[in-house]
Amino acid sequence: MPIHDTLQSVTDRIVGRSETSRGQYMARMKAAQTKGPSRGHLSCSGQAHAFAASGEDQNELATGIGGNLGIVTAFNDMLSAHQPFEHFPAVMREAARSVGGTAQVAGGVPAMCDGVTQGEAGMELSLFSRDLIAMAAGIALSHNTFDAATYLGVCDKIVPGLVIGAQAFGHLPAVFVPAGPMTSGLANDDKAMVRQKFAAGEVGRDALMKAEMAAYHGPGTCTFYGTANTNQMLMEFMGLHLPGSSFVTPNTEMRAALTAEGAKRALSLSALGDNYTPVCEILDEKAYVNGIVGLMATGGSTNLLIHLVAMARAGGIILDWEDFSEISDMVPLLARVYPNGLADVNHFHAAGGLGYLIGELLRGGMLHPDTKTIAGVGLHHYTQEPFMENGELVWREGTSVSLNAKIISTLEEPFQETGGLKRLSGSLGTGVMKISAVAPEHRVIEAPARVFHGQDEVKAAFKVGEFTDDTIIVVRFQGPKANGMPELHSLTPMLAILQGQGKKVALVTDGRMSGASGKVPAAIHVCPEALDGGPIAYVNDGDMLRVDAVEGTLEILTEGALERAPAQVDLTANQAGTGREMFEVFRSAVGPAEAGASVFGV
Repeated sequence: MPIHDTLQSVTDRIVGRSETSRGQYMARMKAAQTKGPSRGHLSCSGQAHAFAASGEDQNELATGIGGNLGIVTAFNDMLSAHQPFEHFPAVMREAARSVGGTAQVAGGVPAMCDGVTQGEAGMELSLFSRDLIAMAAGIALSHNTFDAATYLGVCDKIVPGLVIGAQAFGHLPAVFVPAGPMTSGLANDDKAMVRQKFAAGEVGRDALMKAEMAAYHGPGTCTFYGTANTNQMLMEFMGLHLPGSSFVTPNTEMRAALTAEGAKRALSLSALGDNYTPVCEILDEKAYVNGIVGLMATGGSTNLLIHLVAMARAGGIILDWEDFSEISDMVPLLARVYPNGLADVNHFHAAGGLGYLIGELLRGGMLHPDTKTIAGVGLHHYTQEPFMENGELVWREGTSVSLNAKIISTLEEPFQETGGLKRLSGSLGTGVMKISAVAPEHRVIEAPARVFHGQDEVKAAFKVGEFTDDTIIVVRFQGPKANGMPELHSLTPMLAILQGQGKKVALVTDGRMSGASGKVPAAIHVCPEALDGGPIAYVNDGDMLRVDAVEGTLEILTEGALERAPAQVDLTANQAGTGREMFEVFRSAVGPAEAGASVFGV
């Protein structure tokens, strides 16, 4: 199938825009490649330090004959998604030995849970943790003793941070190894209903706790389609996971086999062999465009509009939100996974999953088919799925038809004609909205503003019944410079209640919503942020605003509003406590959301 014209034109524009920065990046990677296997250049003392605790692998490491695999892990046992990683290094060491190599844990990176920190001060560290993870991955690999690397991570900021770090060592092969989703528990829609009833005072905290524990009940990723599972989708679309590996549950024979194969595959791609495939060659402009296509076709997390921009810039590739918007207009929505459907990711996987979806998009010319991947050249490898055959891991061609049309559809009968995200721009600035879960009748709202400087203020107003009419709730001074751009997902239940009462309601913020943003229209990531004097800083209570996710506009309609003095706010309360004082350097250095909200330059 010929490549879709829009896919090609957007890709060409990205290539042209990135020519200088991408060329500089690839030159750095080429220089690193020419140095050969890293540990051979270390002094004898340096090697002795690096190999001292390696036991039976010491001799193999000292000879330098076999490849040495660096494992960068986000293991902790507070996060259900990362708890399974505790035992992965042992599996990977044995796998490396079986092919004449070695493996060492190069280092750990922090991994925090946005689900735990929602509405709490710790959420103000969440976005910054991505760049800190990248730095930690860089430190882990800086010992220069590795021929390839594997990255163990799943959740919201962890995978983007690891990708940024991997690209700093882009001359090495990189294989990303997931832990998989937890088995299905309480249905996500039922959980959301209990949350709404609690917010409305209809049930007590005991009922809320029971529902939450029934939903989040075991090891693995949360099963809704938020940022964590969007990350897993991206790693397949961009060729860094083994095909079909994203949504295999933990603690199974298949999961262990895929973990072992991930280690072997990484070593097989090193410069010591004949199939050298550094990650800098996999993560090119086409790979990032394929990732954006996957984001739109699945109705994925809004957080990836920030993360993909930052990830790409780490490899010298410059994306902007207009690229996302044009691809969204091209790509139909083909998946219905909670919050834009009732199914969870386990149901999605059973219905054909990413393999079917990639095949369908390839059939329509909506993906670049010729990208390099860890499975080989060509995205067709990712239409295959893994099976255990007589105790051995094999891949077979996956289904070419949806096994549940209510969860995954076809190009001929999509759930909607365009993708799941919409760029908004106008007199209030530039923002984005996740529309895959927003009903068409809620995608345009014109109403007076209520302005707040924090989510606690919104909750207080809701509790005393202040929202009696159609309202656009503006929550500002929530951008990366102001307070680290926390998610405002804890507002979702009360906004859903107002919408359920028949009111037209929307959120406008320079902060973020959850990757599981749902049925209430939310114009988020608004740039410039209020602290930078963006138009959102000029809005007063009662100003008429218009949020239009059909035409893609974000407007302040009150005449003369932008001629006022901008609002000022005391942000000292955001600058200390729960570790926030240590991140002042990040708040001072961070760029705007539309450039990835990163502390790193291009």
